[in-house]
Amino acid sequence: MFFYLLDILGTMAFAISGVLTALNKKMDPFGVFVIAFVTAVGGGTLRDVLIGRTPVGWMQDLNYVYVITAGFVLAIIFRKKLDKLRTSLFFFDTIGLGVFTLIGLEKGMDVNLHPVICIALGTMTACFGGVTRDILCNQIPVVFRREIYATICILGGGVFFLLKALDVSNGLLYILTSGVIIIVRLMAVMFKWSLPSLGKN
Repeated sequence: MFFYLLDILGTMAFAISGVLTALNKKMDPFGVFVIAFVTAVGGGTLRDVLIGRTPVGWMQDLNYVYVITAGFVLAIIFRKKLDKLRTSLFFFDTIGLGVFTLIGLEKGMDVNLHPVICIALGTMTACFGGVTRDILCNQIPVVFRREIYATICILGGGVFFLLKALDVSNGLLYILTSGVIIIVRLMAVMFKWSLPSLGKN
């Protein structure tokens, strides 16, 4: 139940993140809902297809559709209170990043994949929805910019398996892994950490 609640939390967070991005692009209600939906389930859909889990998760549980719809409605209703949309987008995107990385790691372990592949699945789960959101909104996906993003998911995956090897209890394992991802993401933005660019100066 704890793991399921984490999944619902991540879905809600990414749905709101999608709504806020679409609102910045002045889309109509249908466009905003589509962006919210693909942001929330894009990573999980890719992950489930890769591990042969079909129909994919959200097709088997309508609660995900309800949660995305609720996130869409709440973000629309309170959009005037979310006057700092960039800050709000960052906040919800960061929560989704931490939670969805953890979910991808667990799904990989469920089918007995190597830890390296599990980390790749966790990174895809966390990042692909945002990549799809940014492409549809006609902007360079954050994962491809100099800002540290996918790297944090990989770091979180490493922390997860290190703590698991130390036999940390599942509840603490989940909290610490997602906490590391969220905190490092916050610090990366606060202190302007970034990967070096390979382009010409």
